[in-house]
Amino acid sequence: MLPPRFSIARIILNRRPLRPPNLKCIPPGLRLFTQNSQLLLVSRTPPRPELPYLYVSSVSRLPRAAPSTQYQGRLARYLTTERKQRIISETKLTVKYIIYFHVIAGFVLALVWLVSVEIKERRYPTPPEWSFKTRNIYRTARIMSEPNFNPSGITEWPQVGNNYWVALSRLEDPSIDGKDLQIPPGDDHRVFVVGINALGFTRNGLDLLSKSEEWRRGYYSVLMGAARAAEHLDEDVRDTKRNITFPKEHMIGPSNPRPKPVPHGAASPPLEENCVPASESPHMYYTKILTSTGFSTCQRLDAALAYADWLEFKGLRETAEEMYDWGLDIAMGALPVGVNNVVDTQTGIISNNAAYVSNNLLKATTALAIHHARNANLTAALPIFLSVLRAKKHLSLPPIPDAPKVEPTNLEWITSMAKSVLVTPPYPPAPPSGDEAPIRTPKAICEEAAVMAHIGEILFASSNDDPKLPLKALKSRSTSRNQESGLSWTRDAVDVSESTLTSMDRADLSGRQTCAECLRTGIDNWSAMVRKMLRDQQKSVSTKEQKVGNGRGWFWGGKSTAETEGDEGTWERELQLVDERMDKVQRLLEHEEESRKYRKPGGWLGLG
Repeated sequence: MLPPRFSIARIILNRRPLRPPNLKCIPPGLRLFTQNSQLLLVSRTPPRPELPYLYVSSVSRLPRAAPSTQYQGRLARYLTTERKQRIISETKLTVKYIIYFHVIAGFVLALVWLVSVEIKERRYPTPPEWSFKTRNIYRTARIMSEPNFNPSGITEWPQVGNNYWVALSRLEDPSIDGKDLQIPPGDDHRVFVVGINALGFTRNGLDLLSKSEEWRRGYYSVLMGAARAAEHLDEDVRDTKRNITFPKEHMIGPSNPRPKPVPHGAASPPLEENCVPASESPHMYYTKILTSTGFSTCQRLDAALAYADWLEFKGLRETAEEMYDWGLDIAMGALPVGVNNVVDTQTGIISNNAAYVSNNLLKATTALAIHHARNANLTAALPIFLSVLRAKKHLSLPPIPDAPKVEPTNLEWITSMAKSVLVTPPYPPAPPSGDEAPIRTPKAICEEAAVMAHIGEILFASSNDDPKLPLKALKSRSTSRNQESGLSWTRDAVDVSESTLTSMDRADLSGRQTCAECLRTGIDNWSAMVRKMLRDQQKSVSTKEQKVGNGRGWFWGGKSTAETEGDEGTWERELQLVDERMDKVQRLLEHEEESRKYRKPGGWLGLG
């Protein structure tokens, strides 16, 4: 057994001290359980324990450190290795998501743009032979020329004209879309400076027979669009310094000594020495169509009639009449061989014994009659209208279909819709040339109603100063008969157009639009005629009452006051009937207008 002092000494050696250890004596290299590893810290920290229940009190006892030292300590405590790795991973993830977002957004925008291009292509088809840029420029011009494109309702014709001119120059450029075009010898290109682009195209007609019919049809549409833009820019000038188009009335210079002020907010008016015409005359574009080889008879006739209409608008009546005669010659020159004596070339009247009447011939004679009526040459216009109406009445009826139309099943309808969305439809087929004999379709019946409305208007507006009627009473009776006859023609025109419109196929958009325009014109003419008759009757009653009051009018056998008041009541009743009819027609036309918005060419959402 060991002595007792050994056990006492062992207990004393293993006893813990009663006071805290002196940290100053502990080497800084030792790792305490209350401290983080030096490897996990950015900077060295004091070796004092950082227990949660000791941290606040211990910090409060420490003296305030300098701001840089305090910030460095906080940053050292924040940027640990785990936090650095987390920040790096979050940054990489954020960058990745941003890249994904921009890529997806780019694909979505590209898809939206492609869909919009497809919709425009289906609403305004372009020949597939054209380059993509030319097709896009042409579609832009067509869209900008629409009345509802600009919210203000004002069409920017300088921009529309620039687009058409650029498309025309690209179509005539042999290195772009004008391959194999034969330019006449000695015909150089007329250069137009539009912005910063020098555009050139020929002034005279071209030989287009080497091109396909689709190319020629699109080229014709570009020429007609350019001519229409030139008509609106005929009185405008372009400032070459600023490339801005102004009406000529605002130009400052010797040729315009009293210029009008520009609207508020517009650019300052141009100087005459800096101005050039905004466009060439429409004469160049219309003549280019008429002298080119390869256009159909209908296209050349439409260009001639449009040119004649513009000449008439400019006040050149004789030149316009010559152009109408040229259009009539174009229509007659395309008649079948052996067909003669169809139209009297001196008066434009269609013969009663005409063996063959084409659609172009009816269009040309109708335009000539309207020209005579506008210029108050009613004696020349009325026989032409009557001959046109007689020729339309003798048109052949359309053939009866052999089998009724079968409605597609739901599966067929879904398949056709999917095909229309996914597959681009082909370019529309060529329209009729107009050289064939027309058929008495519902649209032709509406055109007959329009001719009847013209006849009624001419009869109602015919002059009462006929030199063949020597007495004023006979003149008054003849005038009254003409007015009542004109009113009767107008009533019949309204009845025919309204009944045809209500029974016409809803798929015939062109025919329904023709009927709607005829119905609107006829009902307006009818209302104006009845109101004028009522005013004339009231004026006649007041004049007779004044004569009776003065003791005159007893021996001339005129109408009594009671008879005159009875006639006045007749016109009042008819005016009431016309007002009720106008309300009905107005509702029908509004419904037709709303329906036309949902039956635009292009099918469902413009994609079919």
